[in-house]
Amino acid sequence: MEPDEEADPLDWRGRPVRCRECAHLTLNREGLCAKGRACIRDRRARRVERFLSGHRGLADAYLDHPYFEVRAAAARYASIFRLPALLDDPEPEVRGAAAARLPLDRIGALAEDPEIHVRLVVAHRIAGNALVAMLSDPAYQVRLAVVRRMPSDLLPLVMRDPDPEVRTWVARRLPVGCLPDMAFDADPLVRLEVAQRLPLAQLHLLAQDSDLRVRFAVAERIAEEELAPFLHDAEPLIREVARERIARVPALAARLLGVATILPFHGADTAERRDER
Repeated sequence: MEPDEEADPLDWRGRPVRCRECAHLTLNREGLCAKGRACIRDRRARRVERFLSGHRGLADAYLDHPYFEVRAAAARYASIFRLPALLDDPEPEVRGAAAARLPLDRIGALAEDPEIHVRLVVAHRIAGNALVAMLSDPAYQVRLAVVRRMPSDLLPLVMRDPDPEVRTWVARRLPVGCLPDMAFDADPLVRLEVAQRLPLAQLHLLAQDSDLRVRFAVAERIAEEELAPFLHDAEPLIREVARERIARVPALAARLLGVATILPFHGADTAERRDER
């Protein structure tokens, strides 16, 4: 039983569904549809979907149904040759369903559809120059979809996108050689992505970052010889990771921690307090 199952299912106009009024009464008698579960007359989209998924040959007949949920479901199963007419449907769900199945050369104009749902469908399908052109979309969700699919060598075009989530994905896919250009991004989560991918020799760019998450990522990766400044970091966890890593290198431990053997952090700390006494 569905969580939203009704005692008396309603159609899209709010009237009770009556199987005896349906054109598919024969299917019902044969157990091939069921009121409240798989029904073309129901107002609930998933029940319409269940009906059409089991009777795909009937989908073409419902492409002009007055209820948009029926048209959208029918578009997922109807003959592809019937779908171009749906690109001008007044409902975005219907246009999106058609765009998801039509050949790419038929859906280019929908890259400028007024509804974000439709543009997202297009952004997940098209490629090449048409995809890159969608970087100018006003919705960050669409630009994000583009960034996740476009060739990585073109990502420098998007390093200054106004949305931090888009820039985070840019930093995640950007060629390594371009990462230093994003090391001073205004958003700390973008800089964190950079810190996790920068070559070791360039991690010093983020060693004094204002965000503790970024400094922690640097302290975990940077060469042990460059960890000395992190021993005095304002964040205890960062000081700890620096001590632990330094303690594993005898020469550094002797020089920076004042001990001659490899010690875990707590041991090194104890030795340091003993020296202070």
